Amino acid sequence: MKTKKITEEADLQEAFRIRRAIFVEEQKVPLEDEFDEFDSLSSECDHVLVIYDNAPAGTGRIRTVDDAGKLERICILKPYRSFGLGKEIVKGLEEIAAEKELSKVKLHGQTHAEGFYQKLGYETVSDPFMEDGIPHIVMVKEIT
Repeated sequence: MKTKKITEEADLQEAFRIRRAIFVEEQKVPLEDEFDEFDSLSSECDHVLVIYDNAPAGTGRIRTVDDAGKLERICILKPYRSFGLGKEIVKGLEEIAAEKELSKVKLHGQTHAEGFYQKLGYETVSDPFMEDGIPHIVMVKEIT
């Protein structure tokens, strides 16, 4: 397993394929809500891809919002969900935040994943709210 920062268009397209499978097809998020102006190699957003057994298995992205790294679009394809890949994606995104000298990261996590993020040191700082028809919470973590 390895996590890599996406620098090539082919890898970005793999990330988009994974996001489409998870968010659009599995979770029924409208396609126009899933993809936005931050989905390119030239934007202010960094994307990562996790490879497991030589196959793209998960992805996530980070962008700077209000002096914090905002982790977004974290997802793992269903056959790969029991191998610790989510932790690797979050770790990779946190490393990018540290490289940018950000001291805090935040995310809008789906409520069913709250325990997962808490195990990684995230603290819930909001009541549940709806985003694309899915309950979410805001979570934050200080990083060094």
